[in-house]
Amino acid sequence: MFNKHLKIVEQIAIVFIFAVIIPMSVSGFIINNINQQAIRYQLRESAVLIANMVSDEIDFFNKTVNSSMEQIAFPLKYFPTDSAKNSYLNTIVKKLPACEKLSVANEEQIEKIRQENKENELATVTYKLSDGKYLVAAYKFNAMREELFKSLQGEKRQIYVLANGNLIAEHNYKEEDYKKTVSLLPQKLKKNEPVIFGDVKNQPLVYVSKDEPNITIIVNTTEKITRNSITENSLKIILSVLFATLAIIFVVGLYTYYLYINIRQLFKGIIAISKGNYERQIRLLTTAFTPHEIVFLAFEFNRMATEIHKSYIQLKKNNKELKELNEFRSNLIDTVSHELRTPLTSIQGYTTRLMRQDIEIDEETKQKSLRIIKEQSERLKTLIEDLLTIPDIEGMRLRTVNEQVWLPEILEEAKVLIKNKAHKEIILNIPEDFPLVEGDKQRLIQVFVNLLENGAKYASETSNIVVDGIVDKEYAKIFVKNDCEVIPPDKLNKLFEKFVRLDNNTTRTTRGTGLGLFIVKGLVEAMNGKISLRSDEDCAFCVEIELKLSKITEEVK
Repeated sequence: MFNKHLKIVEQIAIVFIFAVIIPMSVSGFIINNINQQAIRYQLRESAVLIANMVSDEIDFFNKTVNSSMEQIAFPLKYFPTDSAKNSYLNTIVKKLPACEKLSVANEEQIEKIRQENKENELATVTYKLSDGKYLVAAYKFNAMREELFKSLQGEKRQIYVLANGNLIAEHNYKEEDYKKTVSLLPQKLKKNEPVIFGDVKNQPLVYVSKDEPNITIIVNTTEKITRNSITENSLKIILSVLFATLAIIFVVGLYTYYLYINIRQLFKGIIAISKGNYERQIRLLTTAFTPHEIVFLAFEFNRMATEIHKSYIQLKKNNKELKELNEFRSNLIDTVSHELRTPLTSIQGYTTRLMRQDIEIDEETKQKSLRIIKEQSERLKTLIEDLLTIPDIEGMRLRTVNEQVWLPEILEEAKVLIKNKAHKEIILNIPEDFPLVEGDKQRLIQVFVNLLENGAKYASETSNIVVDGIVDKEYAKIFVKNDCEVIPPDKLNKLFEKFVRLDNNTTRTTRGTGLGLFIVKGLVEAMNGKISLRSDEDCAFCVEIELKLSKITEEVK
């Protein structure tokens, strides 16, 4: 079974063939046939009309000549001699331009006169006189032709006038056509009415056979006339149908072109959506030929694609958040498992030791145990506070109370509070007259405690921790530096993320949760400050904090 689905252009072409080409061809064929029959009928009727016109002209000419002959013959009976009659007739001939000769003859002489006139291309007209003789007039053929065909000067048909089988007048005469036409005349002719004869239906021949005078009029419609009347009209009809078909093809083709382009755009949009390109928008070629339904469909498709794209972006965002949440959960479990287990074990061990009754514990041992329990408790407290700070930073709910802060005091307090077990030297290069800055005092202490402790943990053994400060326009810049191996850029950029540490998670050469720099960044930004990291040959590791100067300081300036 044939299951191929045709393209829309192919379908339009098939519909166009059956709906336009075939009907137009059939219509053209029918119109052409009707036109041929109408022209054929018109040719017959016009041939008959011309034959009747010539017949009427002959009748009129005959009556005119007979009237003239009667008027000429009337005075003849009053002339006593033949010479007087001839003199009279010669005088009359001069007054008749179409008449070549007038004479009186008996019946035996008439035939001889007819032959002479025929040789001289003259027409013979007779009028019987009262004494039995005949008045004979010789008329010029040319004058008679002009008189007969004066109303048919522009007519292209061939017209023959025969008297007793002899051609006495013609119009558009051609020897070959004349012989052929005469050969087609019936043996027996109908009298005094036009008759169509011949065997070519598109070239009607008409004759009129008259009794008085005894002549036959033949009208021949030539092939050229037929070609001009039928063939050329048929060609015009065919050209008109062809032109109309081409015009329809052009309009339909133009419409199909715009329709196909726009439908292809719809196809491409659907394919793009199916392949996951939700940002694809349909751009139509809108003209007067673009259907409203296509425009509406494209608009709705673009709106749907936009909604899908928004949903897709939201889904990606949710997936990213879920991934981060899952990573946070894993890191939290990892942190808890490593960072909570050690202090809890120490607290549990020393508490059990102090509670034992079977041994006697001296005062120094008790104090040492209690000090360790206190330190581990503080460590747990710091860890819990860091964990509780994370949601506030991520949700941008961290509250700070900004005030005028003197940085030398902040740094001194932070220096006292840090756990510097490696006994690294901390050098504070902040002068006493350093300008006041805007910030939350306790949060700033927490920031610098974290930074100084990080420096103490990760700095090389012989490294010092140096804190410098400068004033740059409306800001104070504080630099916390220490020596260590240069940190690669890919790792340096991740140090502000949660639970990121320089050492491997499996080795953990130093204690820590990987939350220090994340919390520091959140605190600094909550105080409308900026923080950045740098690690290169000039400065192994440097943290730069930028805080806005206090308004009082600006006024003093």
